[in-house]
Amino acid sequence: MSYATITIGDLLADVNSRYFLPAIQRPYVWKGDQVITLIDSLLKGYPISSLMFWSVDEELKRELKIYNFIEHWKPGMQNPVASVNGRDVTLVLDGQQRITSLLIALRGSFAEKAKHKRRASPDAWSKKTLYIDLLADPDAELEEEDVEFGVSYGLRFHAVAPRNDHRHQWFRVGDMLNHRSPETLDALIEATLGRVHHGVTAYERELITTTLRRLHEVIWSDEVINYYTETSASVDRVLDIFVRANDGGTKLSKSDLLMSLITSKWENRSARDVIFDFVDHINKELPQPNKITKDFVLKSCLVLCGFDVKYNVSNFTQQSIAEIERNWPDIRDALERTFRYLNGLGLNAENLSSLNAVLPIAWFLYHEPGVTLRGTSEIDRHNARAIQRWLINSLLMGVFAGNSDRTISAARKTLKEASQFSRSFPEAQLYHALALGGRMARLDERAVEDLLDLRYNKPRTFLALSLLYDDLDWSGAMHHVDHIIPRARADRRVLMGMNLPEHRISEIMDSVERLGNLQLLPSQENIEKGDLPFESWITGRSDAYRSAHHIPYTPELWTASMLPEFVRSREKLIRERLLALTRLEAAR
Repeated sequence: MSYATITIGDLLADVNSRYFLPAIQRPYVWKGDQVITLIDSLLKGYPISSLMFWSVDEELKRELKIYNFIEHWKPGMQNPVASVNGRDVTLVLDGQQRITSLLIALRGSFAEKAKHKRRASPDAWSKKTLYIDLLADPDAELEEEDVEFGVSYGLRFHAVAPRNDHRHQWFRVGDMLNHRSPETLDALIEATLGRVHHGVTAYERELITTTLRRLHEVIWSDEVINYYTETSASVDRVLDIFVRANDGGTKLSKSDLLMSLITSKWENRSARDVIFDFVDHINKELPQPNKITKDFVLKSCLVLCGFDVKYNVSNFTQQSIAEIERNWPDIRDALERTFRYLNGLGLNAENLSSLNAVLPIAWFLYHEPGVTLRGTSEIDRHNARAIQRWLINSLLMGVFAGNSDRTISAARKTLKEASQFSRSFPEAQLYHALALGGRMARLDERAVEDLLDLRYNKPRTFLALSLLYDDLDWSGAMHHVDHIIPRARADRRVLMGMNLPEHRISEIMDSVERLGNLQLLPSQENIEKGDLPFESWITGRSDAYRSAHHIPYTPELWTASMLPEFVRSREKLIRERLLALTRLEAAR
């Protein structure tokens, strides 16, 4: 193997015109601190490991899906498809993260989230470029924020050009790309020194000169990029090189490797585009936010198409990939119907504790085309309710926790056998089959007592509360977990004003967050409840409402001072409800 070297400036000049990414590469994952550390390492003269390229001929260029590097990174961004007609193409097998980071640092930008802003907020992210403080002495003691990463040079991302003064002289790192020759570098140094604050010392002026010359050396003089170019036309050989080359660095996930394999064998479009687009669709465009991954989608393909469910490369053969691609429209449809149904139940990224628990539902819908579980027929209502009960029980009991391949296989086998005789979801058969495999999927008395200890703001709390209601999906409205007796009524200062003893105050404050004081309300009703005095709200509820929400008709307990007794009384009703459900399911 023979290696060659090149400067950073010459490398970047050819990125996205000669150097591109193959579909087998994963998305860019580095953070802003890692970009800064890379540039700092180069300025210190540290090696950054070798790169590996693949020179492809015209035939391979037509067969492969090829992508551009990202220059201006923002959250969720995927590499755009490249146009390579009429170009000599060299693909990067090892070095994507480093080259992308160099692009961002010298030619692009990096989006960073402001503190205390929601990720989904449009003003949470700002586009930043990399600057270096020419007055920061790399030999001086590190500032506190630089200690963690060992950054010696004054490198920072800024959304706007920072102000210069007697302590800071900022220079945009990428501007050095415009000063390749020694003459233009000298002119840059002279111009920079002519603009510095009058309080800058002679030593600091020399520091400015030294840092600019060092930055120029790193970009234009020192051939710090060491690379090897593979010329084989064998895709299998290159995939093997790809896996081995990435084994020593940041580990590629199994899905990255599987995606590379599937993409190379997918006939129409790019498997990567198809699956990434679908993940984004489910996560961002359905009624509620979800959090599925490409791993989940690929495993779903194995489960729904009847292949071995173990998530191994060996199960993605040419034959299985061809069948997955052929059935992809139906797979996509079944998964989307599944998550629309789950969102209708209020299950989303916040409280769906196991994606694997969703797979039996997806299998059932895959083999029942057109069923939405939102229909009005008797069979639709029966299936929807049965699936809800089974799923909530499975999530609460952790049936699919840990190594769940055997559980998934057993569930699929049970569903397949039951489908030969009935269109009903085989709730009871699933409980039985999973229990035989050592997975208790149904609540028992001990589990019910554990649920009664749940508190506000825990993912399992929503699941447990959802078992209290006979309505299937509450008309698809988003539901909130609500404190029946408001937390404001159990505030310490309020309780102290009632002259209650300390032990009673502690008991009340503990009770307000318990499951016995929590209910599910549609978002609009929850807002309306908050706008009313609590006494007006609670006394205005009908008998049917209190029955549906398992609120005991004991008005003397509807006060903050009696909250522990209210919670114990309601817990008794909840216990009866959950145990009745358990007996009902056992009898089916």
